[in-house]
Amino acid sequence: MGKVIVVTSGKGGVGKTTSTAALGAALAQRNEKVVVVDFDVGLRNLDLVMGAERRVVYDLINVIQGDAKLPQALIRDKRLETLFLLPASQTRDKDNLTPEGVERVMTDLKRHFDWIICDSPAGIERGATLAMRHADIAVVVTNPEVSSVRDSDRIIGLLDAKTAKAERGERMEKHLLLTRYDANRAERGDMLKVDDVLEILSIPLLGIVPESMDVLRASNIGAPVTLADSRCAPAMAYFDAARRLAGEEVPITIPGEKRGLFGKIFGRRAA
Repeated sequence: MGKVIVVTSGKGGVGKTTSTAALGAALAQRNEKVVVVDFDVGLRNLDLVMGAERRVVYDLINVIQGDAKLPQALIRDKRLETLFLLPASQTRDKDNLTPEGVERVMTDLKRHFDWIICDSPAGIERGATLAMRHADIAVVVTNPEVSSVRDSDRIIGLLDAKTAKAERGERMEKHLLLTRYDANRAERGDMLKVDDVLEILSIPLLGIVPESMDVLRASNIGAPVTLADSRCAPAMAYFDAARRLAGEEVPITIPGEKRGLFGKIFGRRAA
């Protein structure tokens, strides 16, 4: 059975969709069978980042409502045979997402994929809670700014209360992915330092993705950054994060800092 990851945050615009695509492609490049699922019903951006917007025929809502079978809605990536997309609907409302329908789709996907990565809408509304409900692992995406960190703290509380694992009394595995980090700005006090974010959120660090135009360029050409330019700094950060998700112990470095290794190896350790 595959593992379900929810990529979530309290605040919009922090890089959830970019991170979903990048992690999905990075795991697929390890010959793992991966599907990325867009839960942002009504907006739908994951297909754009994946370069598949013109190939969408059926979507998640069609599958939930029985208008299409799951294989009809899945889009295989043209660059990686083991990477698939299940798009969201642009024309439906989030109320079309039903708990029973989502559970059925997730159960089916777990039988056919090693990793199911759910791109959650921001906030705490219906789409977000259903995206996280069946997750085995949560990746909380946060920018190093106070409002983003505060909202992520609220999401962590929801993960510990509103998921199926929480209701069964099981511990939800949570990891922090810090995006758009600039060491020089952090040193000047223009953004929070890594230690500050970790102290507030108290969950293990999965990776630090530096601020870079490479991410924007990749999105504009319709490719995950881990496929568009595998040697750029953000791509390397996502590759390392994917390795940690897969169970490897990979030291974390803070991009742009002179002091090399970050004190401890975080990744998959409990907070």
